[in-house]
Amino acid sequence: MSLLIVGAAYLIEAVIGLQWIHESIKKIVSFFLILTWLTGIFTHYLLSISKENSVNILLGAIGIRLLSSIGFVAVMLFLGQENLILFVINFFVVYLFYLLFDIYMLIANLRPNSK
Repeated sequence: MSLLIVGAAYLIEAVIGLQWIHESIKKIVSFFLILTWLTGIFTHYLLSISKENSVNILLGAIGIRLLSSIGFVAVMLFLGQENLILFVINFFVVYLFYLLFDIYMLIANLRPNSK
C-alpha cells in the first residue's frame, strides 16, 4: 500500500509534472507505515488473547490511528510547514487510502464471524 502511494506521488510529480504533491509526502507515508505496523502488532496481540472482541479491537485500532493522525497533523503544522493547504490535502488523501484498506480488512474479518 505504501509503495503504491509513493509510486503514485512520484508519477504525479515527476512524470506528469503537476505540483499537487507536498515535499513532506515521504514523512506522511512513513508516519502511516510505522503507525499501521505498530497498531497491527498490537491488534494481532489482542486478537490472540480474545477472538470474541475482534470487532471492538479492530475499531479501537482505527480510533487510535485517527487520534494519532490528528496529533501528527497538529505537530507538523506547529513546526511550520510550507504550503499548509497542500500538506493537509495530501495528508488526508493518504489517510483515506489507509482507512479504505482498514475498512476492507474489517469487512474481510467480519465475514467468517457472520456464518
